[in-house]
Amino acid sequence: MRIVIAGAGEVGTHLAKMLSNENHEIILIDSEESRLKPIDVTLDVLTYEGSATSVRILQDSLKKKTDLFIAVTHSEDTNITSAILAKRFGAIKTIARIDNLDYLEQSTLDFFKSIGIDSLIYPELIAAREVLGLLHESGTSDFMGFSGGKLVMYIQKLDEKAPIINKSLQEISENNRSDKYRAVAIKRSGKTIIPRGNERFLVGDSVYIISTYEGIEEMMKSSGKESFDAKRIMILGGSRIGKHIALYMQKTCEVKLLDLNIAKCEELADILDKTLIINGDGRNVDLLDQEGITKMDAFVAVTGNSETNILACLLAKKMGVKMTIAEVENMEFINLAENTGIDTIINKKISAASRIFRHTASPNVTQVKCMAGTEAEVLEFNVPENAKITKGTLRSIDFPRDAIVGGGTRDGVPFIATGDTIINANDKVVVFTLPSAYERLSKYFI
Repeated sequence: MRIVIAGAGEVGTHLAKMLSNENHEIILIDSEESRLKPIDVTLDVLTYEGSATSVRILQDSLKKKTDLFIAVTHSEDTNITSAILAKRFGAIKTIARIDNLDYLEQSTLDFFKSIGIDSLIYPELIAAREVLGLLHESGTSDFMGFSGGKLVMYIQKLDEKAPIINKSLQEISENNRSDKYRAVAIKRSGKTIIPRGNERFLVGDSVYIISTYEGIEEMMKSSGKESFDAKRIMILGGSRIGKHIALYMQKTCEVKLLDLNIAKCEELADILDKTLIINGDGRNVDLLDQEGITKMDAFVAVTGNSETNILACLLAKKMGVKMTIAEVENMEFINLAENTGIDTIINKKISAASRIFRHTASPNVTQVKCMAGTEAEVLEFNVPENAKITKGTLRSIDFPRDAIVGGGTRDGVPFIATGDTIINANDKVVVFTLPSAYERLSKYFI
C-alpha cells in the first residue's frame, strides 16, 4: 500500500515505524524539521517538511495512487481539513484524529463521510475503553477479546507467588495438560520472547496468554492471580480519559476523582453527578489516606503527566490498592513503569495506532492489538480457502519462529492451538507476532 501520514508526533512516528516493517510505501508530512530528521535517519520513508493543509504538498505527495491518508497532527482542525483535501486529491481512504466526542454521533459521522473523511479516531475514548475493559477483567495486566469473547488474550505479571516460577513450558505441560489456554509470549527485561518448550518462567515476567472463556479460572491459578470485583475506584486526573471512565463506572461503582485544578473540578462536578470530585494533589499521601485509598479496589492515574501517574500508582500500590493503572505517554518511560510494580500501563498513542493499523492490514485481518512497551502485535485472521497455513500441522508447515498461533474458533467453537493443530479454511485464528515475522506471516493467509 501507498500511505501518507500527516503528523510526525508520537502517533504518526509509531505508525510509520510499524508500517515500514511491512513494506508499505510511506510518506510522512510535518511542519517541524526537528521531528522529521530522526525519522529520515532511521526509517525507510519519504518526508515532506511543511503544513499538512498545504495544497502544494498534498498534491505532490498524492500525485501517485494513494491507498490511505492518515491525519494525526496535534490539531483537530488541521486533521479534518487535510483529510478532506486529500480525498479531493485522490486518496482512496482517509482517517482523521479528532478531540471532539460529539463528532462520533452517527449523523455526524455520516456527514464527515459525505465530505471525504472515511474514519475518525478519538485516542482518549479508545484509551478510556481499554481501562474500562481492564476494570471489568480485574486480576490481569491487559486483555483483549476475540470472536465475541470466545477467546481472550491476557497478560499476567508473575511475582514470587506464582506456581509456575522456575518451571519450563514442557514441565508445566507434562504436569498440567490443558487445552484451554496457552502462553504465546514472555516479556522479560524489555525483550519479547516467543517461548519454546525449554523456556522457564521467571519472577517479573509478563506472560501473554491466549485462553478460552472456560480456561480463565485455571489460567489465573497457574499464574497465582485472583480475579475480583472492582467496586471502589479512585481516578487521578480530570482529563478526557478520566472523565469518560468516571461517567461509565459511576453507574455501578463508588467512584472518586481527584484533580489539582479547581476550575476543572467545578466543571466535572456538573457532569459527573454520582462521582465524588476532590480538589487536591494525588501524590499527597495524607490526602490519599484521608480519602480512603486503603479501601479502594483500583486506582487509575490519567493526568497529563507520566511521572505524576507513575508516582501516584506506586503510592497507591504501597497503600494496599489491588489494581493500579497508569497512563504513560512518554514512550521511554513505559518499560521503566512496568518494572516498578504498576499493574497496567496504557498509552493512548499506541491504542490509536492499533485502531488505525487495522485499515492497513490484509482484508483477512479482523482485529489488531499493538502492545505497549513492545513492538509485538496480536492479530486475528480469517483463514481463506487454500491458504498456506492449512497445508499441514502448525509444526510441519515451517511457520515463522517469531510468530505463534495461540488459538482460534471453528464454526463458532473456540480451540487452543498446539504444534499438532491443523488450521482449516474459514477458521478464525489469533496470532502473536514480532516485527521480524510480519512479511513471512502474511504469506500464510493469502
